[in-house]
Amino acid sequence: MATLTDAQRIVVKIGSALLVDRTSGALRADWLRALAADVAWLKSMGKDVILVSSGSIALGRRVLGLAAQELPLEQSQAAAAVGQIRLAGAYEEALAPHEITTAQVLVTLEDSADRRRYLNSRATLETLISLGVVPIVNENDTIATDEIRYGDNDRLAAQVAVTVGADALILLSDVDGFYTANPVLDPTARRYDIIDRITPEIEAMAGDGVSGLSKGGMITKLLAAKMATAAGCAMAITEGSPNNPLKLLENGAPSTWFTAQDDPQVARKRWIAAMKTRGVVAVDEGAARALGSGKSLLPAGIRHIEGDFGRGDPLAILGPDGRKLGQGLSRYTAEEASAIKGCQSTEIEAILGYAGRAAVIHRDDMAL
Repeated sequence: MATLTDAQRIVVKIGSALLVDRTSGALRADWLRALAADVAWLKSMGKDVILVSSGSIALGRRVLGLAAQELPLEQSQAAAAVGQIRLAGAYEEALAPHEITTAQVLVTLEDSADRRRYLNSRATLETLISLGVVPIVNENDTIATDEIRYGDNDRLAAQVAVTVGADALILLSDVDGFYTANPVLDPTARRYDIIDRITPEIEAMAGDGVSGLSKGGMITKLLAAKMATAAGCAMAITEGSPNNPLKLLENGAPSTWFTAQDDPQVARKRWIAAMKTRGVVAVDEGAARALGSGKSLLPAGIRHIEGDFGRGDPLAILGPDGRKLGQGLSRYTAEEASAIKGCQSTEIEAILGYAGRAAVIHRDDMAL
C-alpha cells in the first residue's frame, strides 16, 4: 500500500464540507489549523504539497446572506468572488505560523484543454513549488460558465496532479474510502483497502455523494482515480473531517488506495511521444549531446525551424544527420523560435522585446 512518506509530490483535495460548518456556514478554523500542521509536517520531510480547495462559494454565500440552496449562476459567481478572498486569507493565516508561503491559483477547464494555457499553468505551478510555496488551487468560479467548468474539485485535483507530475493524490472526503455500495444506505457495504484496476464492476458500485455542500460524488472520484492512476499517480480516498487527516492517513486510518499504473514522468513522456507533431526543430551536435544527457533544448543549439506551430505544440527534434531524436512541446511560436534560433538565452529579451523562457523545449516536456 502506498504511503505519504513514499511520495515526493502530493496533491491534497479539500471539499467544502470539510472547510465550512454545515449549520453556521462559518469556516472551521481549528480544523484548518490542524491541516496546516499536517502540511508543515510533509514539508519538513522535503515533500512538495499542492492543495486543491473548495469553499469559496460556501463562504461567500454566508457573507452575502444567500439562501442555502442551489444558486443561479450570477449569484454563485458573486458568492465565489466574495468567498475566494476569505478562503485564500484563511489558508495564508493558517500556514504562516509554519513559515510557509502560500499562493492562490485559479483555473478553469480551458486552462487544461488549451495546450498553451496548460503549459503556462504547469510552468507557474512548477516555479511556485521550486520556491517552496504551497499553491492553493481552486476553480475560478467567478468567471467560469457551465461550458468551461470542471464542475467538481475531484477531477480538478486529478488534473492538477497530472499537470505537476504528482505521485500521490489525496481526496479528503466525507467517507473513509470506496465501498461496494453507499454505506449510508446499505449497512452491509464493504470498503476496499486497495483497488489495483478500475473495472466495470467497480464503476457499477459507485453511488451519489451524501454531502449537502460538496458536488463530487463517488462517480467523480472514480473518474479522478482513472485520470490520476493512468498518469502514474496513486490516489487515496479517506475521511477528512477529523483533525490532522493526513497524519491519520499515514498512521493507518481507514482509506482506499488506487494504485498508480506507471511512473508519472514515464507516463507523461509516453503521452508526448504519442502526439502528432506540428513542426520540426533541427539541432547541432552540441545540442544533440546535451539532449542525450537530459538537458533542455536552448535556442543556441537550434539550426533550423520548420512548420507553423504555436506555443505548446509538439515538435519533432532532428539531429545534425537528420535523424529524429525525439519530440517535445514548444514554449515558443514558430515565428518566435525562428527569431531566436542560434542565439544565447540572455539575448531573448532583446530580440523578442520581452523576457521569454530560457528553453525552447524544456526537458520535462520532451520524449527522446
